[in-house]
Amino acid sequence: MIDREGLAAFLRRRRESLQPEDVGLSRGQRRRTSGLRREEVAALCHMSTDYYARLERGTGPQPSEQMMASIAQGLHLSLGERDHVFRLAGHNPPARGADGGHISPGLLRILDRLQDTPAEIVTELGETLRQSALGVALLGDASRHSGPARSIGYRWFTDPDARRAYPPDEQDVLSRVYASGLREIATLRGHGSRAAALADALRARSDEFRELWDRHEVGLRPPEVKRFEHPVVGMLELNCQTLLDPEQSHRLLVYTAAPGGESHEKLQLLAVIGTQSLA
Repeated sequence: MIDREGLAAFLRRRRESLQPEDVGLSRGQRRRTSGLRREEVAALCHMSTDYYARLERGTGPQPSEQMMASIAQGLHLSLGERDHVFRLAGHNPPARGADGGHISPGLLRILDRLQDTPAEIVTELGETLRQSALGVALLGDASRHSGPARSIGYRWFTDPDARRAYPPDEQDVLSRVYASGLREIATLRGHGSRAAALADALRARSDEFRELWDRHEVGLRPPEVKRFEHPVVGMLELNCQTLLDPEQSHRLLVYTAAPGGESHEKLQLLAVIGTQSLA
């Protein structure tokens, strides 16, 4: 059963304790409240302000599990807080671990501060959960996919467009890296895991993947310098730094260019262009 009063009190207290800077928002000069406004939380949670306000008043309908997941992420809840708010709403919390999509507050706080560099948070299967604005400008909105196509490894072998941003002379190496990485994860997680199911799906759909899978290669890693061919600014050479959240097996990938170099200048141009077309 939903605990409307408990849910309302928790949401109010959490909203009032968050500062705009905590969730990547600008404070502005006319802010009078110390916490977040209801309309700001509603936008972060991808719902209407009226719906969220009714939850805080304890008069709204029982939110769905999907809605609670959005609220937990929008309010930057920890896993313990997420589980608590799910129970208040009358639902069992999602399972923790590598299959979870809930991003830790720490990773979100770092991503929110990366305004001048491409960055993304991905699962161990290469599913993009969140991108910085410059990350979207560089690689497109990778979070829009659904089903197996959420994984870049799956798209790599089933969708020719997935390779468009990568130089042709590096694609064979990257194919081996994706197959090697998936084999390691499938072995780690075991039969019946999402990784094993993804490997089965790829073997059924891609001759290239099936041939690479049968090599049993493991331990391969991508090149230290990643090269991307952007349709407007051209070739960029970027280093990729990785920050791991071991509890959820999520990775924050940050792409940087050497200061003063051509790729650094192109990144600055891309930050101005954003996702708009210059055609």
